[in-house]
Parts: sequence; C-alpha cells; structure tokens
Amino acid sequence: MDALMAELGLRWRTMFGALAAGEDVSPALRLRTEGMMEAALLLGTDRGRLVAAMCECYRAAFGRSIEDDFGDDWEAFFPFPQIPAMARRAPVYPTTRD
Repeated sequence: MDALMAELGLRWRTMFGALAAGEDVSPALRLRTEGMMEAALLLGTDRGRLVAAMCECYRAAFGRSIEDDFGDDWEAFFPFPQIPAMARRAPVYPTTRD
C-alpha cells in the first residue's frame, strides 16, 4: 500500500505543480490517477487519508488550500475520487467590435 500512496503523491505533485505553473494536465493522467485513488480505497486505504494527502500536495503546489480556491464544499463539486485539477482559463480577446 505504501508504494501505491507514494505513486499517488508523485502524480498529485506533478499535476498540481504543472497547474500552479500555468501549464495544462492531460486528461489521461488525471483519469488514471483518479482510478488509482479508487483502487486504493478498494484495497482498504482510508478515504480521509487519501483526501488529506491530496490536499497536502495541492497546498504545497499552490500555497493555499483546496478550500481557499473552491470553497468549503469543494467535494460536492468534485466527488471522490475526482481531483480538482483545472487549468487557468485562457485569455480570450474579441476579434471584432461586436
């Protein structure tokens, strides 16, 4: 189980680090990591431990908590095992005066 948690930590740090730097994260990486989170739960890892570890990686990358960015009810929008990993919105500039 320790190897699985170590791999999850690496993936969370990779994803959140890229997003904090303004980069994008592939959907495949996110989806595979979410699958690993579900597998860890099925193998007996405590859900609270998984969420706490992910939140710790988020805070390390962004310098603030998931709650700071998405609100105290963030898990209502990202039910387990979804990862709140979203790139910044791209700047959009109008090309016409309309």
